[in-house]
Amino acid sequence: MKVSQYMTQKLHTATQDEGVRSVFFRMRTERIRHMPVVTGGGQLAGWLSDRDLRRPDWADPDVDLAHAYRLDDNLLVCDVMNPRPVVVHTYDSLHKAVGLLREHHFGALPVLDKQGTLVGVLSVHDLLGALDELLAAEHAAGKGK
Repeated sequence: MKVSQYMTQKLHTATQDEGVRSVFFRMRTERIRHMPVVTGGGQLAGWLSDRDLRRPDWADPDVDLAHAYRLDDNLLVCDVMNPRPVVVHTYDSLHKAVGLLREHHFGALPVLDKQGTLVGVLSVHDLLGALDELLAAEHAAGKGK
């Protein structure tokens, strides 16, 4: 089972120079939690998760969480994105992808093709679809209950 079989191909992307507030609301509207950040040429430049926007590492340098921070468009995506995201490729196995997701405690990974072009996102939700297919096949073969 390959990543390409289960990845989401409909991409919602951001650019590095967009304001984080507008990207946050676009993610909320589209009901997505992870967004690839691309260059003007469409190449992967980084990765942004809703966690980066809700609770960025830089927001609370102290253990005291009493102070609040505000997301506004003066703060750019390049200021909070991960510039070196862990990626998988279309030809990688789901087993490899699951290992990376578990190892890093991620909810999704960007997917690149052989040329290194961003072509999709593989999320935990996508993997549940793969699991559902496996369980249905097992049940159809008379092995499941």
